[in-house]
Formats: sequence, C-alpha cells, structure tokens
Amino acid sequence: MTDKLYAIGEVARRTGLSVSAIRFYADAGVVEPAGLTAAGHRLYDVRAIARLEFVRTLRDLDASLDDVRRLLGGRVTLTDLATAHLSRLDDQARKTRARQAVLRTIVKQRTEAEKVILMHKLVSLSDDDRERLVDDFWNEISAGVDATPEFLDLLRSERPVLPDDPSAEQLEAWIELANLVQDPDFRRAVRDQLRETCSTDGAAVMMSPEVLGEFDRGGAVLQQAQDARLAGLPADSPRAREITDSYVEFLGGLAGQPDTPEFRRKLAADLVLIEELHLESLEEAVTAPDPHTRYQSLVSTINGKAQEAAAFLPFAWLSAALTASV
Repeated sequence: MTDKLYAIGEVARRTGLSVSAIRFYADAGVVEPAGLTAAGHRLYDVRAIARLEFVRTLRDLDASLDDVRRLLGGRVTLTDLATAHLSRLDDQARKTRARQAVLRTIVKQRTEAEKVILMHKLVSLSDDDRERLVDDFWNEISAGVDATPEFLDLLRSERPVLPDDPSAEQLEAWIELANLVQDPDFRRAVRDQLRETCSTDGAAVMMSPEVLGEFDRGGAVLQQAQDARLAGLPADSPRAREITDSYVEFLGGLAGQPDTPEFRRKLAADLVLIEELHLESLEEAVTAPDPHTRYQSLVSTINGKAQEAAAFLPFAWLSAALTASV
C-alpha cells in the first residue's frame, strides 16, 4: 500500500492544494514527485502526500517558503520556527491594536486630520518618552503650589505604565491621557484644582508626612478588609476581629477616641455612608469627572486597575465586622 503512486489530480484532491501549487513545490525542490509516468506526468507516494499536507499547514500559518525549505532540510527545528513566527505575529498584533486604538479615537472624537499623525506618534512612544511627557505635566502643575514635597510625590506617583502588550482599551486611554496632559486648558484646570485643594483650611496638616503616613496605614487596614471580604471570611470571625481592632486603633488614634462600643457603632455607621459616597464618586468619575479625577481614571485603565478600583468595596463588610465586635 505504501508503494502505491498517485497522479497529481488525486494528490490535489487529497491535500486540498491546487495542481499548480503542487507543481510549484516540485519545481522549487520542496516536495518532489516519487516518480514519473511514461508520458512524463508526476506521480506521488503517500510520504510525498504527507509532506505536501505538512507544507500546506505551514503555509496556512504564514511560514515563508524559505522557512519551509529550512525546516524540511533539517536546518531549523519546528519549535524554533514556531517561536520565531509567534514573535512576528505578536509584534504584528501589537501594531494592529495600536492602529485600532488610533482609528477608534478618530471615530469617537471626530479627530481633525492634522491630529492623526500626533496620535499615531503617541502610541509609538518609548517608555522613556512617556515618562518625560508625564514628568513635564507634573512639573508645570506643581510649580508654585504651596504643598509639602511628600504630598506632591504622592500625586506624581499616579503614573501611567503602559504594559508591553496593551489592550485596545489601554491604548485608547493612553491616547486620551497623552493628549490631555499636553493640553494647556487641562493643565490649567488641574493646577487650579490643586491650588484650591492646598489652600483649604487644614490642608497643611492633611499634607504633612505624619498624616500621609497614617493614611497609608489606614489604607493597609482597608485592604485587609477587602481581602477578607473577597475570601468570604465571616464578619464575626477571629480574623475579622483582628482587622476591626486595627481599624479602631487607627481611627481612635487620629481622633483621640478610646475604644468603646459606642465608638465602634459610630465607625460602623460611618462606613455605610462611606460606601455610598464611594459608589457615587465612581459614577461621577464616568459621567461628570473633574480634571484630576479624569486623569486618575485614565491612569487606572492604562495600568489595568480600573476594575480593581471599582471592585474595592470593603466598607460594608468592615461595618458588619465592627457591629459584630461590639
């Protein structure tokens, strides 16, 4: 059975290749016929047919003819060929996503023709170029602002970090953010907002290193509550009690309040209101964001943390844990 020879028409039917393609591969020395008829017509055995099917598969995967020759000639392994080709496809996919992001932005924003070149450059910036763009924005925003270095460092830490393989959504967010941080009106609005924040009563205290450090500590406690909530930990568990004790110690220290049942009940009630305000702020960030909130929202999207921020809801769980601890 293995010595049976097939005419080129039958080989075409079996492999799905055209007769002209089979002739081309024979003339190119990729898959030569096993023999010829007395009239000079090509004949193929099952090994040649299997080789042709393999070549067709490789070509369907966009392998070049030279790649096929090197593989069949034993000069490269299939793994090496696949790895190199996958790298090329990944690069093409990144470029395609960048083009899609530019095109979507053009459609959404009804972009003028002269801005298209700029948007294409924005998605092609290097990491260092993106860093310089954001640094330039914050240098101008913070110039002359009466704020502590620690507070300004906290603001500057909200930086976009576009991943090596960004999604279309991340690229679109980056295009919008890069355009915004270069817009004089946006810069002016954020600077005015920052100056207003820093001039309010008590701003100096809130921006002090001591208070900022305390807020870091409070944030860590809230993160523990979030982790416990996501893990399905009961609000009346021993671990929940440990978290509530840390929370009461933190806020009690700030307010100068002793740890009493009344204080815990008040904190529990406050947390219900905090969750309501948090949900309202998330909605406002989408429907009517102020300049800095829009900046933060875009940074969260670029950094892949938008869903994480929206799902950060430890307040009701912590409120229940406080109530259970009384």
